[in-house]
Amino acid sequence: MNGSYKGVMLGTLVSWFLFGLIGFGLWGCPTYNVWQQEMSGRAEFAKAEQNRRILIEEAAANLEAEKLNAQAEVERAKGAAEAIAIENGAISEKYIQYLWVRQQKNLGDKTVIYIPTEANLPILESTRGIQVPKVPNP
Repeated sequence: MNGSYKGVMLGTLVSWFLFGLIGFGLWGCPTYNVWQQEMSGRAEFAKAEQNRRILIEEAAANLEAEKLNAQAEVERAKGAAEAIAIENGAISEKYIQYLWVRQQKNLGDKTVIYIPTEANLPILESTRGIQVPKVPNP
């Protein structure tokens, strides 16, 4: 009888352990799901906050760049005004040509320039590469 008593006790302990494990699982799983959702929400909130800070910093950098561009434009205008003042208040044709040539540097190597001739009309060579067939006289 002593051996069967130990078996019953062992079976009882195992069944209580399994009952406790199942009870803990029934309580723990919903609690874990709530905790997991809370942690997921916190992570999402932190990510959104970081993205907002990045957007604010980018906007501040853009504002600073625009301010610097405006200052550069003011300085260019001051320089142009001084150049006009040196030319006695009138922009000369030579200065306009200089500005035009300076602008051409930014266009690259494939710039076609037409030089005006009589009456300031350019000579257009649009038919240079076209072969016109000769029509025989009847």
